[in-house]
Amino acid sequence: MANAPTPEQLQTIESRAKNVGEMFFARVRETPNREAYRYPVGENWRSLTWGETGSVVSRIAAGLISLGIEPEERVAIASGTRYEWILADLGIMAASGATTTVYPTTVTDDVAYILADSASRVVFAEDATQLAKLQEKRSELPEVIKVVLFDGEDDSDWVITLAELEQLGEKVLAEQPTIIEDRVAATPPEQLATLIYTSGTTGRPKGVRLTHDSWTYEGAAVAAGGYITIDDLQYLWLPMAHSFGKVLLSTQLQVGFATAVDGTIPKIVDNLAVVKPTFMGAAPRIFEKAYGRIVGMMEEEGGVKLKLFTWATKVAGQVKALEREGKKVPAGLAFQYKLGDKIVLSKVRERFGGRVRFFISGASALSQEVAEWFEAAGILILEGYGLTESAAGSFVNHPDEYKLGTVGLPMPGTEVKIAEDGEILIKGPGVMQGYHNLESESASTITEDGWLATGDIGQIDEDGYLKITDRKKDLFKTSGGKYVAPSHVEGIFKGVCPLASQMIVHGNNRNFVTALITIDPDAAALFAEGHGLSGKSYAEIVTSPEMQKAIAGYVDELNSKLNRWETVKKWKVLDRDLSVEEGEITPSLKLKRKFVEGKYAAILDEFYAGA
Repeated sequence: MANAPTPEQLQTIESRAKNVGEMFFARVRETPNREAYRYPVGENWRSLTWGETGSVVSRIAAGLISLGIEPEERVAIASGTRYEWILADLGIMAASGATTTVYPTTVTDDVAYILADSASRVVFAEDATQLAKLQEKRSELPEVIKVVLFDGEDDSDWVITLAELEQLGEKVLAEQPTIIEDRVAATPPEQLATLIYTSGTTGRPKGVRLTHDSWTYEGAAVAAGGYITIDDLQYLWLPMAHSFGKVLLSTQLQVGFATAVDGTIPKIVDNLAVVKPTFMGAAPRIFEKAYGRIVGMMEEEGGVKLKLFTWATKVAGQVKALEREGKKVPAGLAFQYKLGDKIVLSKVRERFGGRVRFFISGASALSQEVAEWFEAAGILILEGYGLTESAAGSFVNHPDEYKLGTVGLPMPGTEVKIAEDGEILIKGPGVMQGYHNLESESASTITEDGWLATGDIGQIDEDGYLKITDRKKDLFKTSGGKYVAPSHVEGIFKGVCPLASQMIVHGNNRNFVTALITIDPDAAALFAEGHGLSGKSYAEIVTSPEMQKAIAGYVDELNSKLNRWETVKKWKVLDRDLSVEEGEITPSLKLKRKFVEGKYAAILDEFYAGA
């Protein structure tokens, strides 16, 4: 089994701040002149120190108090990931309020539901698009007393700008200079800090109640691992409305490293080359997309470049496999690896800025094949695991002690056990208080003695590493009585097929397994260039005979790696990719399986017609 936490790790956790406000202002005092954040302004990046950030957060917190926000009252943020999101969140918690998170893609009806259910009093809105949703439902939101705009202006009495909120705060601070300090001092660890509304792969969003203690624990537990230092530079694009992003914020407050913030997903790879971070957290889809683009570009290039690329990645894969097994690398292979790394793989690393020590993958399962490919290229992806209900960070691999295909060891201070049916149970300071206004659902998710039922199936190996095998609700049984884990099959496919965006494996109570497949738009464009399809629409490219032939080959390769009863017998490439806007994937890029299966039921039923 895994080693127990060291005394030093436990000391870091036990001596953590009482609340997030205390954590933040301690950081401001300790390193006032170090860089805290940088964010894009046009083509350039602007940087702020911890001292400067502390002043802005104090003004925002005081501004909220001037609007009447009392301890534990909810203040919502409806915005994409940006520097102002972080300022608002810290300001809310420094005022002793609680942040309600709203994804910017949330439809108007659900925005109104979240704000009403949470009883939010003030809303930070990113721009006119978010404001329009609030204005449409204003009659249903009598408790919302003010909207604060990040971008733009509005002449309504209901709306003020962020700068105007800061001005209100300045007046309060001039009259009561210790008001924020007093609020922070009076905030207990068990007080509500955040209501994160799960984007939900099924049903209506549920508000997960997370305390200050959950976030200070997360920051201290990651810091206790010792693999992130004050000299690191983080690139942060993750949705801050998601718990994974919030863990990285808490970790930054604990450790003190700088963070470059830009939530624009299409800009991630380009920004990495500019910012040159040392680490980044991401959902698996980002790594799969980058892998697909690089491999796809090489395959379309062909010739000598493709041969060199294939040789270098194969050699590197052999070396890393030997190293994982603790075996000696033969001198000849080591020489080939050094040469291949210099002329090929170093260029792959440069695409990501050239300084990445590791990436952290979470939110859903990462294809082991993709993880192995990145490792061979000299970029380590550390897979972690947790739920919104456990403040996201419950397990993570360590750069010096990792096992690909697992989500690592429990965070110091977190306990795990496997139930009789294989479900993973978690206990620790990160576990939520419960679901907001949903007592019966809370009781069915958290046992009386504090164990959180995760809904995931897993195994713990002899060294204590956890392997997730599937979602409990996603496992299905064919009519032949064989169990199939769809995410396992889908993960392998994404590893062998650089064209893939999504695969939806289907077969519950059916006599064989089938799949819907979508193609990544960038990969489709590259494919078109190399197959005489330039100028064709996405739908024409992905349904072309050339694409069908290519996908058939990848499905054959997938099936060669599966048990007979898991193999995909029939499949179809959809003429469009799945999207957040259509409700098919969550803002954290997880598949809404049941929704997609319902939407494409006619195609799925056709697979089995006459079977």
